[in-house]
Amino acid sequence: MSSIYLKKTLVVPLWHRAQASKAHPELLNDVKAIELVNHLDYDFSIFEQRFTVEDSFRSAARARQFDDKLRAYVSTHPDASIMISAQASTQPFTGSIMDPLNGTTSISRTSLLCASSYCLKPIESSTSPKSLFDMSWCADMDHTDNGIFILAKGILWFFEGAEIKRFFSSVADALPGADLIFEASSTLGASIVNDSLKSVDMDVEVKWELEDARVITQWDSRLKLIDQTPAYLIPRDPAWGEQTLEHIDTSDLTNALSIVHLCV
Repeated sequence: MSSIYLKKTLVVPLWHRAQASKAHPELLNDVKAIELVNHLDYDFSIFEQRFTVEDSFRSAARARQFDDKLRAYVSTHPDASIMISAQASTQPFTGSIMDPLNGTTSISRTSLLCASSYCLKPIESSTSPKSLFDMSWCADMDHTDNGIFILAKGILWFFEGAEIKRFFSSVADALPGADLIFEASSTLGASIVNDSLKSVDMDVEVKWELEDARVITQWDSRLKLIDQTPAYLIPRDPAWGEQTLEHIDTSDLTNALSIVHLCV
């Protein structure tokens, strides 16, 4: 598979999912990520040399929570309309690699959970070559009376706070009642993520820092906070090593990285 046009912003999260799945399938059993990495004509040596174990765990833990929240939503809203706008992703409904900054949205309807892994089986799906901030994608969604789930993975924190505020209000205008899931970082978390990105010479950085997601409800009265959970809300395994476990616990205790669930 040729990768001449692939950016690091696309490949890095895919590589992390594959690494974590190979090393710890009990955490994230993403066989599709492993398959894609094995077939991509891409030099992964810089990742292997510069990324730490914690980098892959951080990415995998976030992915696990996104997958779990998506499964939970669809289990109670089997005919919901799902929108995923994300980094290189092997999550359901896509099958394609997406640019988190230019944005490609995958809009789908689903009604069946797979029997294995953390994925869903799509019934209908479509891909829209639009930025997440091009709100015309809202009009492309159908079956919205059955529930709306928006998963914005690896995107929002690369933008300024003012842009995020406008985006949330626009979603509330166009898709009232939608559930929105995204990750957030405190000042400490942003520093951790940016150091990781710089280690492999990536030209993007986390700009939006969020310590306490309750502040979002002050931006627009329609925004309701469902929860803000630590990024590493996962079972611990002593086999991961004392240093890795210490870093994970420190991140959770300081809320450096978190997953935020809003309803608009």
